[in-house]
Amino acid sequence: MDLFASAGDLSSLPLAARMRPRTLDEFAGQDHIIGPGRLLRRAIQADQLSSVIFSGPPGSGKTTLARIIANTTKSSFVTLNAVLSGVKDIRGAIEEARKQKEFYDKKTILFVDEVHRWNKAQQDALLPWVENGIFILIGATTENPYFEVNSALVSRSRIFQLKTLNDEDLRTIAGYTLADKERGYGKYDVRFKDGALEHLVKIAAGDARSLLNALELAVETTPSDFPPADGKIIEITLEAAEESIQKKVVLYDKEGDYHFDTISAFIKSLRGSDPDAALYWLARMIRAGEEPKYIFRRMLILASEDIGLADPQALVVTEAAAAAYERVGLPEGQFHLAQAVLYLASAPKSNSTLGYFDALAAVEEEEQDEVPTHLKDGNRDKKGFGHGEGYLYPHAYRNHWIAQQYLPIGLKGKVFYKPSGEGYEKEIHSRVLRRREAQLEAVIDNSPGEILTYSPANSNREAWLNRISRGVSTLLEEIREEVFTIPSIQRHHRILVLKPGGGLLLWEALRRVPEGAVWSLVSDKEGEILSNYSETLAELERPVLVHKPLEDAFKDSPESIFGDIRFEAVVGRNVLTRSANKKENLEHIHSFLEGGGILSLAETIPGKSQRLSALLPAGALPDNSAERFRKAEKLVYHNDENILVNWDEDDLCRLCREAGYSKVTFILKEFTETRVVGKQDLHRWLDPESTMMNYGRALEKCFPKDEKKSIIDVLHRELLNKEVSWKSSVCFLQSLK
Repeated sequence: MDLFASAGDLSSLPLAARMRPRTLDEFAGQDHIIGPGRLLRRAIQADQLSSVIFSGPPGSGKTTLARIIANTTKSSFVTLNAVLSGVKDIRGAIEEARKQKEFYDKKTILFVDEVHRWNKAQQDALLPWVENGIFILIGATTENPYFEVNSALVSRSRIFQLKTLNDEDLRTIAGYTLADKERGYGKYDVRFKDGALEHLVKIAAGDARSLLNALELAVETTPSDFPPADGKIIEITLEAAEESIQKKVVLYDKEGDYHFDTISAFIKSLRGSDPDAALYWLARMIRAGEEPKYIFRRMLILASEDIGLADPQALVVTEAAAAAYERVGLPEGQFHLAQAVLYLASAPKSNSTLGYFDALAAVEEEEQDEVPTHLKDGNRDKKGFGHGEGYLYPHAYRNHWIAQQYLPIGLKGKVFYKPSGEGYEKEIHSRVLRRREAQLEAVIDNSPGEILTYSPANSNREAWLNRISRGVSTLLEEIREEVFTIPSIQRHHRILVLKPGGGLLLWEALRRVPEGAVWSLVSDKEGEILSNYSETLAELERPVLVHKPLEDAFKDSPESIFGDIRFEAVVGRNVLTRSANKKENLEHIHSFLEGGGILSLAETIPGKSQRLSALLPAGALPDNSAERFRKAEKLVYHNDENILVNWDEDDLCRLCREAGYSKVTFILKEFTETRVVGKQDLHRWLDPESTMMNYGRALEKCFPKDEKKSIIDVLHRELLNKEVSWKSSVCFLQSLK
């Protein structure tokens, strides 16, 4: 059975089959596995393929890659479809492969499409022949191979995960198709009206086959006869594109206007908290013979749609009344109808559950991002794909909560749930927003990627180990509270937030000045995330985001950035920590302030941060080496040329006074958080080529080469991938203009 047998006349094939790429150069997308210099591309070009499994969604190119390999290899190529073939076909393929090996010393590549459809026995039948080299297996599956493919086969194969094609890939495929005169529509004058091709690309949602099928339908059904006469234009309108790639529409109810108008008046009366009108329309419906079960159904919907968490009991009361009606029936059941109506009409209202439909719209309209790797199920494929790595178990932390990213990477900062200020929801409003803000701050730069390929040999992969760890959300909350310990702030004031990050200080500033205004200088990355969040607010309540990095703002005059506006308060976190021009920057901030305005900063002091020597267990280094290691460490932290460590809280106060501030005060606080030391951390500390004095350069100065290597080995052994208690010092500085 050969999936790739010659098809004869190309015109008889569907467009998707005709346009299937024949070479790697024609293949669109999947650059992470077949881009120039990638392992799979090199293996195909050198005809040195080992057993592989392609895993990916429909239309991503799994079968096409197998076809390209078939066109490229000098090996015998056999294809089976797991849906249509069984053990008998496997045995026939094995026998043919043995003959090729015995008589011609020729390898055989066996391509199995939909390999997950074979049961365990069928997959087991392949194993010995893959192991002894009779077959080189290429398996294709739309499922997770670690769950659906025999683990023995998986362990002997390289796994390549194909991703959903992006819009650019689909546009490239459409362009090839419209230009190809032999297989596509290059010999016709096909033109798309504004938005038509974009619609096909968008709705295809990464599936090349779906795009080509829709393109074929649009092109070949637009003229009254196809192919068209020479010179005739085929013009595809947006309407034609929509018809070519339709979605199913669910229709509801076939009754007349009276039914719809009356139930509409009833629901709007409940939503508008008018119990009198609601009872009236209820009576009209019952009198007209409306089915009470239908009325209860609509009230159950309203209890969640229009009341929701403003009064969680609304759903409970309505469900209980509906159950009571089932037991009692009419006429007494009218009491239960009336009770539910009165409760719903009198309850506080919130439509925050509509956030679900915003999320649904994002699913349907926006590009589908992957599930974040740390949220994926890692029970069986943690080793291969790294699924589940980096997930923080909330119950292991204070208050059973820890900040981490739960949305896909492309939706980071997107908000769907907007709690109201009514009823019970008012009680949870502040808690939800504060956690969301802390979460945005904690995860803004923490987006580990997924492992897209796996090889059984040489498969060591460093787990992504990041700064988020126990206590981080508590630390951020303490920093926020301390920065905003500003008694002079009033509701109408203007606040400027510097280096907002994920918005930790920005959202608190909005809370403090509801009748004032909040401005912030943001980088493009910060601006994108913060804009997503601020769009949930009324336009006048949003912060003003000025897309100008702080370093650039310090070079401009306040007038060029803010016009006539000056601020009663400027707040920020780690605004000066890495600055080589602290005094000049303080002077610029001084010019941003209104007379009598206050500057409130939280500045981490690297010179008072954790020492590595304190993390090593006793005896890890010989006594004489340990003492010299501590001396070398002093070179790192007592270095007048290193802008990270050549200052402390006293220097900040002095620079503030020199910059023209008055009443300069500070509080120094020490924090301890649990961190995991990663490979990148050690590289940064030990890199001898660093432009700043670090441990690597200090060790070179203080130790001979052999002893230095021994110390580095100890640091890797004792710290790499280990949890440590990391201490840091934060200076909370306040100054008046």
